Amino acid sequence: MKLSIERAALLRSLNHVQSVVERRNTIPILSNVRMAAEDGVLSLAATDMDMEINESVAANVSAPGATTAPAHTLHDIVRKLPDGSDVELELNAEGTQMSVKAGRSNFKLSCLPVADFPELGAADLPVNFTIPAADLRALIDRTKFAMSTEETRYYLNGIYLHEAENEGVQVLRAVATDGHRLARFEMPLPEGAAGMSGIIIPRKLIGELRKLVDEAADTITINLSESKIRLAFDHIVMSSKLIDGTFPDYQRVIPQGNDKIVEMDAKALTSAVDRVSTISDGKSRAVKIALAGKQMTISASSAEAGSATEEVEVNGETDIEIGFNARYLLDITSQIEGEGCRFTLADPASPTIIQDNSDPSALYVLMPLRV
Repeated sequence: MKLSIERAALLRSLNHVQSVVERRNTIPILSNVRMAAEDGVLSLAATDMDMEINESVAANVSAPGATTAPAHTLHDIVRKLPDGSDVELELNAEGTQMSVKAGRSNFKLSCLPVADFPELGAADLPVNFTIPAADLRALIDRTKFAMSTEETRYYLNGIYLHEAENEGVQVLRAVATDGHRLARFEMPLPEGAAGMSGIIIPRKLIGELRKLVDEAADTITINLSESKIRLAFDHIVMSSKLIDGTFPDYQRVIPQGNDKIVEMDAKALTSAVDRVSTISDGKSRAVKIALAGKQMTISASSAEAGSATEEVEVNGETDIEIGFNARYLLDITSQIEGEGCRFTLADPASPTIIQDNSDPSALYVLMPLRV
């Protein structure tokens, strides 16, 4: 294998694939990126056995071939090479070492056989549909903050994607919850997604996909089965196992009998909560919200730091005092893109519904704290 490639193009592709590779690996081959050069294209692949990413990039291939090289080391080398340089990659005759040359720099990396590199396998993926990149970005952003990080409840460590019905219209709905808050976002059901099984997309895939989707072209093709998902866009293909578990009945968490409704400026609320929470106790991050008439008073106190209060005007008259975790509340209010947001409450011990006045596609539920 011998080829030359622009540093910027190689670095961009390595940036994408190397982030899948775990820093600590007991299996040496999983620390490597697979490289295959043929017909003017360099194909890169990396995997952690649960997820795989493949990317193709144009290159001047003078001798086709394939190898695997240490992913993070190769990425660091290319990252530190001068801007605008051409990188020459050449595998020795034994296939055990690859040279990386650019200008006066010359590195030699140990390689492992391509035959040792694992494949996720080409599974049968019967469901096939496309989704605009902007819609997928919104779906991830509006829900990912509510994913759980607790390994004991592994089935919450992702986004639940499924077909649902809202007022007689079929929708593609995404839900995430960690037991303290719930985020739900929906969009019109894409053509081809009808009849799809409910799937739980793992947190790691969500994170990697979110980094790439900003650079994606107009549409993303999704293929899935009950156990695997594949996403393709531009010159990138991402494949992953899905979380094998049952997502809880989230509909039971969304309160139906809340009858106290107040609306306020979302940005004013976010800023006020952010300021007041500076004083809140570091562990619980609790803030108290007291509604009286057309006024909301946000307060926090801590034995070490002192206390803070701030007032925000609201529309809708109701009297109630309720506590929230400030970070959880800010995670939700920061997603509201319109000017106004709506709180639908019941009592200090019951979950509160938070919505964007100008966007009915998203709904958030937040559990209260005792304050």
